[in-house]
Amino acid sequence: MLNTLSGRFLILTTIFVMLAEVLIFVPSIARFREDYLLLRLERAQIASLALLADDMISEDLEEELLRNAEVFNVVLRRDEARQLALSSPLPQPIDATFDLRGAGPFVLIRDAMARLFDPEPRVIRLIGYPTNAAGVLIEVTMETAPLRTAMIDYGLRILALSAVISVFTAVLLFLAVRAFLVKPIKRLVGDMQAYAAAPEDARNIHAPRAGVVELREAEEALSMMQTELTGALKQKERLALLGSAVAKISHDLRNILTSAQLFTDRIEMSEDPAVKRMAPKLVGSITRAVNLCESTLTFGRAEEPAPNIVSVKLWDLVDDVFEAERLAVGDAEVSFAEDVPASLTLRADAEQLHRVISNLVRNARQAIVATGQAGEIAVRASERDGQWIIDVSDTGPGLPPKAREHLFTAFQGGARKGGAGLGLVISAELIRGHGGRLDLLDTGAEGTTFRICLPMEGVADASALD
Repeated sequence: MLNTLSGRFLILTTIFVMLAEVLIFVPSIARFREDYLLLRLERAQIASLALLADDMISEDLEEELLRNAEVFNVVLRRDEARQLALSSPLPQPIDATFDLRGAGPFVLIRDAMARLFDPEPRVIRLIGYPTNAAGVLIEVTMETAPLRTAMIDYGLRILALSAVISVFTAVLLFLAVRAFLVKPIKRLVGDMQAYAAAPEDARNIHAPRAGVVELREAEEALSMMQTELTGALKQKERLALLGSAVAKISHDLRNILTSAQLFTDRIEMSEDPAVKRMAPKLVGSITRAVNLCESTLTFGRAEEPAPNIVSVKLWDLVDDVFEAERLAVGDAEVSFAEDVPASLTLRADAEQLHRVISNLVRNARQAIVATGQAGEIAVRASERDGQWIIDVSDTGPGLPPKAREHLFTAFQGGARKGGAGLGLVISAELIRGHGGRLDLLDTGAEGTTFRICLPMEGVADASALD
């Protein structure tokens, strides 16, 4: 109960109301004391006026007048002449004198608190103005015990009333908080738990219905987020099913195309001119289809294996990639240039880095060949800022706008007609596995440059891994 929002709100409300009542209690006690003393002055004035009306009053009547006024002596000054109106023996010497004629609120509060916490009965002198301009001043002596008793009784009544008001107010606020905050929050939490159990079920999306503006805004934001998440989960599920189906189809299709590729090797040996003319195109089409199937299968894996970090001589790796691409160039005028220091040795997975550079060089070669013009592909490497930097550039036509927009998005970032856009996605993933990044540095009519950045730090020592 005490750990709940409503329970803590109830306790805090009670404490704050009681604190407010205490702050009211202090000036209230001071006001009560002032009224009590003024009443004694008024009664004493009435008693003294009775004496002025008849100078010859008996001692018994004088004693009764003082007893009714609850004072020992009364001095009334009229017309600048000090007169002792009524008097009786004092039980003890006068302890203090209090002048109510010019006392401010802080003085009254101070004197009231001092009297409230002083249990000793004392005799005090009190000075004030007579009522209705019946004289210059009136002075009385009185005992403090009845005053303190009356103050304590008044204070207890004030505290009791404050406690009742505090409890009543706290209960009302407790019920209000439960109705307007706690219940909507509990309902919201329940809906969130139901949604978490089955996020794909659109029926579990929270429907905003709170009356409080802030809670309503929170519910609307939650509903929007749940709607988007449910849609994303459904799309992800559909894509997963589609990916599984595509992977199966690609696997079987690759096997079929591989068999067809073997037959095309025999067709190429035919002496028929028409067959000789069509066979290279058939072989190229089948080869591209096989590559597409292999790329799709590779991308469909749950994740690429962790890189096996070894020492790699980059010059040998780039030379091997260039040798393979020179064979694929055919009659096209494509030249290859490498600016890689022969002594440059970096630490990476040799196979994965070969795949990345080979993919970038192959894309560059295909872009140049597609233009039908001469071009150059260059690979440059250097060490700076704690990184190995590898730039792969070409003098091709540059990437089209759609390819730049979806450069690293599968099945959308293909730069050539019929391409699936998987090569760059896989390459970027492999480089991220090394703790580096693959970026498009520049592209345009003058050519395209990709940059590979591999960190030198944080890579295990090759000697321990070779």
